[in-house]
Amino acid sequence: MVRSNAEEMVRRTIARFVDQEVIPVAGELDEKGEPPKALYKKLADMGVIGIRYPKKVGGSGGNTTLYCIIMEELARGLMSLGSMVAMEGLMATNGLYLYGSEKMHAAFLRPALRGEKIGAFQLTEPEAGSDLGAVKTSAVKTGDGWVINGMKTWSTNGPFADFHTVLCQTNPKKGLRGLMFFLVPRDTPGFSTSKRFKTLGTRTSALSEIYFNNCHIPDEYRLGEEGRGLDVLLKILSEIRAMTAALAIGLHRAALDDSIRYVKERESFGKPIGKYQLIQSKIAKMAIDLEASQLMLKNVTRLIDNKVPCLNKATMAKYFSVEAACKASDEATRIYAGYGYSMEYAVQRYYRDNRFLLSGGGTHEVLLTTIAREILSKGV
Repeated sequence: MVRSNAEEMVRRTIARFVDQEVIPVAGELDEKGEPPKALYKKLADMGVIGIRYPKKVGGSGGNTTLYCIIMEELARGLMSLGSMVAMEGLMATNGLYLYGSEKMHAAFLRPALRGEKIGAFQLTEPEAGSDLGAVKTSAVKTGDGWVINGMKTWSTNGPFADFHTVLCQTNPKKGLRGLMFFLVPRDTPGFSTSKRFKTLGTRTSALSEIYFNNCHIPDEYRLGEEGRGLDVLLKILSEIRAMTAALAIGLHRAALDDSIRYVKERESFGKPIGKYQLIQSKIAKMAIDLEASQLMLKNVTRLIDNKVPCLNKATMAKYFSVEAACKASDEATRIYAGYGYSMEYAVQRYYRDNRFLLSGGGTHEVLLTTIAREILSKGV
């Protein structure tokens, strides 16, 4: 598939940044578990955070294809950095861009795209992940705004985000049609967070629970029409799943690149292990799955950029790419054998980080049902 000059330029620029500034410190950052804020600010200064937003609001005037290229390259270096940029450049800011006033753009959106403020996206609850009908965080209308009560969990950037895009239930009797998104600044009275979670992978990501105790916000902080929260989410769900596929592809590439380098250097019984057919088979399967993942994602991002509905194709791309990345990182640890069990080598980090992708954008158990339902009702 022919790529544009912009795509090649963006990929080269971000790949160089990753090679020179991310990969050399990725292991140290992961070990310390510190959010990569310095790297994040450099990316913001490069215009990366706002790549998919128009220049009139402080963005870079790009599209979803460019956004996913960036996500792929960043995840190749450090998954946590990719997820932090992904959160800011899509989920945390999209509702604000579409439905926020010029005053809100000036106070939150433009600073966020410059890397001066951090946003977070509050969807998941202890009993409501893929089942949005189970959302219990409530927003009750008052004379001059809304009062929010409840909690969210698994919030990326939650412990330090300056503002939060929050999915609330405004009318339980209406079910999904009662859902709405709201902007809640961190300094809102009644807002608080738990301590940061300890996680298996993406250790430099900051995740926590978020609490709302009678948080009063003005009506202008409602993002979208009343009762249309599900529609707001569906507008970007294809992008969310495409982005997750891009992160998986980046991790897959890292696992394959490290494996290729290792099988050429590691010798056993007098020759490099890459000369053995079983090892070659592992490398070949990793490469085949990577090629398929890349082609699926390219197709989806082109459809999104051309405003062609493609949620089921995006769901397929997310499912396939993440499962392929999980297999690739597992094979990488097997190729490294004992060294794959050592924290000294990056392949163990890929193996841990891939678990983050299995639930992001929808659990795979739910996605398979969603894919099947769509195919059975409309065809492929």
